Amino acid sequence: MNFDYTLAFAKAQDQADPLADLRNDFLFPKQHGKPFIYLCGNSLGLQPKAAREVVEQQMTNWENLAVEGWFEGEEPWMFYHKKLKSLMAPIVGASPLEVCPMNTLTVNLHLLMVSFYKPQPGKFKIIMEAGAFPSDQYAIESQVRFHGFDPKEAIVEISPRAGEYTLRTADIVAEIEAAGSEIALVLFGGVNYFSGQWFDMEAITKAGHGVGALVGFDLAHAAGNVPLKLHDWGVDFACWCSYKYQNSGPGGISGIFVHEQHFADKSLNRFAGWWGYQEAERFKMEKGFIPEAGADGWQVSCTQVMPMALYYASLKIFEKAGFMEALRAKSEALTGYLIFIVNEVNKELGEEKFKVITPAESADRGAQVSIIAKSKGKEIFQQLVAHNVLGDWREPNVIRLSPVPLYNSFEDVFKTGALMLKISKEIFA
Repeated sequence: MNFDYTLAFAKAQDQADPLADLRNDFLFPKQHGKPFIYLCGNSLGLQPKAAREVVEQQMTNWENLAVEGWFEGEEPWMFYHKKLKSLMAPIVGASPLEVCPMNTLTVNLHLLMVSFYKPQPGKFKIIMEAGAFPSDQYAIESQVRFHGFDPKEAIVEISPRAGEYTLRTADIVAEIEAAGSEIALVLFGGVNYFSGQWFDMEAITKAGHGVGALVGFDLAHAAGNVPLKLHDWGVDFACWCSYKYQNSGPGGISGIFVHEQHFADKSLNRFAGWWGYQEAERFKMEKGFIPEAGADGWQVSCTQVMPMALYYASLKIFEKAGFMEALRAKSEALTGYLIFIVNEVNKELGEEKFKVITPAESADRGAQVSIIAKSKGKEIFQQLVAHNVLGDWREPNVIRLSPVPLYNSFEDVFKTGALMLKISKEIFA
């Protein structure tokens, strides 16, 4: 697409956007009586207008049915998670049997590592990206220690080359092949939270399997953001939060994926709980854990009805959008336009005040553009917020802006750039 640095161009793109009406399905925060230009969906997605209604319905069920709500009413809570599974599956490229909503992200990461990190002498290493989100770092380090290994020896972190901000796929593959048979697990993010880089998950999976390792992904910044094909790529497991690009509310329910090839593997360890027990016999309360078929067998505690209802409200909007294909096309255009606008701002300022570190190639990024502010970045960011543009600040000097295709527009992007230019001229005058 050829971009133009004008408001007329942005408005024309919005008028031609077949997904433009989805914006009306969300509530925008306000300041000074005006809605924000909200570019922080990479941290917390907006509230769907339907969220209050679906939760109110469950509150009514609780009021009228109390404990009988588990088995009575139009949507018994015992089976409520199943109505989400068919909506989750297309977002991550899986079958409904391979996914399940449950718990929160890091809890699920630990539960899945119980099954898929099986270290032994000579084969105990974990490959991960350097600069992964801290929660992943802490989880992996604690799992390694739990198994009696030294994190300094067991964890191999892959860093960008000197002077670069993102990883090259060839370097990732080379590191995996170099560690070879010592690797027990390759565990990457799908999209890096800091740079916005979308890793070549298919290539990473192939490389990991090539050396006999299992491969998993934390999809916190990928699920609902980029099109995924977890089943076809042969990914062994994955987990994600749903409160970023999937708009399920603060601390919203997590989701897991387990490839069907592992369902019959009785050698897998798992930390079991009664909700993972086979559904038909669950209430007999018998000893001896027998897992329910599919990803549901990794459940531990009973259905979290309210968080699942919030997730459901957003998933229905994804269904309305046709899931990921159309959203992805718009996302590539929005981020491409934002990168173009930032470059135009630099031209207007006469020097590179803002450096985009997110990959220029659309195939290598999601709905996020990370920008290094070379000076006075925090002041510029605070002024953006003061003027109703809400993005995200990361120390020491990065502004993250996330134009989400479900609810952001080309006009949002243009106005953000125009405000960056105005603020910068005032600050650097």
